[in-house]
Amino acid sequence: MIFDWAFALEIVPRLARALVVTVQATLGGMLIALTLGLLLAIARRARLPVVRLPVVGFVEFVRSTPLLVQIYFLFYVLPGFGVQLSAFATGVLALGLHYGAYCSEVYRAGLDGVPRGQWEAAAALNMSRMQTYIRVVIPQAIPPVVPALGNYLIAMFKDTPLLSAITVLELLQTAKVIGAETFRYTEPLTLVGVLFLAVSLVAAAGVRALERQLAAALGRTG
Repeated sequence: MIFDWAFALEIVPRLARALVVTVQATLGGMLIALTLGLLLAIARRARLPVVRLPVVGFVEFVRSTPLLVQIYFLFYVLPGFGVQLSAFATGVLALGLHYGAYCSEVYRAGLDGVPRGQWEAAAALNMSRMQTYIRVVIPQAIPPVVPALGNYLIAMFKDTPLLSAITVLELLQTAKVIGAETFRYTEPLTLVGVLFLAVSLVAAAGVRALERQLAAALGRTG
């Protein structure tokens, strides 16, 4: 089928609106994932097994099951427990929980990379465990893991088409709807590919810029 530029320009506004939904889902999911991942990583280092073991179980369960299954599970099971969320909110929550488990492993690697002497120095200064995390450990642990976290941000963006399974009209689903309405799939799917590529490249450049800024702030060369 020949690419029709006029038709492509005609559908750009619809795809642009769907791109906004896709980006909003990604940013919302990443906010949850970054916060949850850090909390899980810290909880996994807890001395009490009653705190540590459930976290280990949650992380392993989430990492061992498909994201699509988790999306379906949250969408159809949560209402049975009286939790009513929109399809979009459910999708954002599913993305956040799924990638939160992966981000926790990244954070854990960063926390493990902080020299033991830093913990001992904080203890010598009579800092509490919470103070040690906030003022000593986390500032040193996060900068090295920013590239890995950025990769998960891009991966999450590319996983947003899975939200169409619970009726979220994101970018790819919108392209399918346009194709079903017009019997032309070449233009919408091509534009979707271009938009995903463009946003991913911009996000990757942003992550690299952030990485350089963090390196400069720590007095290291990039």
